[in-house]
Amino acid sequence: PITNGNDSKKFKRDRPPCSPSRVLHLRKIPCDVTEAEIISLGLPFGRVTNLLMLKEKSFHFTFLCLLQAFLEMASEEAAVTMVNYYTPITPHLRSQPVYIQYSNHRELKTDNLPNQARAQAALQAVSAVQSGSLALSGGPSNEGTVLPGQSPVLRIIIENLFYPVTLEVLHQIFSKFGTVLKIITFTKNNQFQALLQYADPVNAHYAKMALDGQNIYNACCTLRIDFSKLTSLNVKYNNDKSRDFTRLDLPTGDGQPSLEPPMAAAFGAPGIISSPYAGAAGFAPAIGFPQATGLSVPAVPGALGPLTITSSAVTGRMAIPGASGIPGNSVLLVTNLNPDLITPHGLFILFGVYGDVHRVKIMFNKKENALVQMADANQAQLAMNHLSGQRLYGKVLRATLSKHQAVQLPREGQEDQGLTKDFSNSPLHRFKKPGSKNFQNIFPPSATLHLSNIPPSVTVDGLKNLFIEAGCSVKAFKFFQKDRKMALIQLGSVEEAIQALIELHNHDLGENHHLRVSFSKSTI
Repeated sequence: PITNGNDSKKFKRDRPPCSPSRVLHLRKIPCDVTEAEIISLGLPFGRVTNLLMLKEKSFHFTFLCLLQAFLEMASEEAAVTMVNYYTPITPHLRSQPVYIQYSNHRELKTDNLPNQARAQAALQAVSAVQSGSLALSGGPSNEGTVLPGQSPVLRIIIENLFYPVTLEVLHQIFSKFGTVLKIITFTKNNQFQALLQYADPVNAHYAKMALDGQNIYNACCTLRIDFSKLTSLNVKYNNDKSRDFTRLDLPTGDGQPSLEPPMAAAFGAPGIISSPYAGAAGFAPAIGFPQATGLSVPAVPGALGPLTITSSAVTGRMAIPGASGIPGNSVLLVTNLNPDLITPHGLFILFGVYGDVHRVKIMFNKKENALVQMADANQAQLAMNHLSGQRLYGKVLRATLSKHQAVQLPREGQEDQGLTKDFSNSPLHRFKKPGSKNFQNIFPPSATLHLSNIPPSVTVDGLKNLFIEAGCSVKAFKFFQKDRKMALIQLGSVEEAIQALIELHNHDLGENHHLRVSFSKSTI
């Protein structure tokens, strides 16, 4: 049973974090906050299945009336994603910061508790909206209220542009809600705008729900977000105005994206437009704000110098601070590893799900810490967002941007015990091939794994036994009906699936077939 203040008493800033649980404990909630407002904090990350609100017991000589709440998510994965998102970005309700941590409880049992009618009514209302839209879309999904035919492309307008907003800033903010495939920025009607394409319309839906109306910086740079009529973006150049994250081979061009005819039509312009400055497209020239170079402020005493997102003048002003650490850094510091079981190869395989890992160094004197160097900063951010907070070999892994710009290889003759490895020429990189489908199949760690490259001779039992021998409990298995080279396997937990991926990705199945293992968004 949950007693008032049960988690609060134990909470101290230096207390070790609880292991992940689908029940989250929220503290310091203002008294006038409604159940629906608390539920809305969890909605971008998945289905909310229960809620319990309680009065805070200890007031510490303040006259503030505060509440605490327990929020139960449908899955542990959803709770982990939510905690990872809100750890650097403290959420606010009624302008007050709210603190979120994992609860010691594994589920909420509120059936026999008094005063639960309003919470249950709020949950039912949300559930009705979700199931209503699911019936519309004609398919089972627990992903939220995505309407049929909804585009994965968002149109973003930035109002009150007091500081410059770059493509990188948009990528960092919107990556919190899923894999961003493409971004195009432009100026139209004297407004800085962007088109941003997700891998999945579900991600676009949640990003719009969470970010529409939010300020990027305090009191300015307000996001106005709508769904675009376009269902896909065609990016010709990778530069500071446009980027296709699935095509690293694109030229930089002349600094401006070209618009394809269908895109020109979406802007209400006839014909083929080769430059966004063409009058027919309805674009005005970029006035006032060179978006990538920063805003130059007149040189008057005490005035701020040129501002960019990396400038110390702006640091600390981000209302949505996605950009911690060194912007553009591709090296991650990974801590709280199990020193007895972790290897450079294991980290290479795991982090390789989210980008191409070039080098790994496990610290010689502190083997629970490691540095992982990704191919670029976007891949580092993606890996950090998806893996920090996950359990691996019995410990909760933490990943942050490192202060190091690169992982150094040991000098000749220097003792290293094989703890530093260079994987830059590895054949196992998933994202080396430009336009690879792997870019569109990046999902958070899940208990269900996608298996591919299975030879015809391998049986269901053969594959199940492979995972059982690796220490996993197999809950379900099915081959794809149309393609028997692929299958889904559901294991006992997310941690089991992470460890199985590390151990069995690239496992030799014979007949010149090596097993490919990825996280799946599906369940069996």
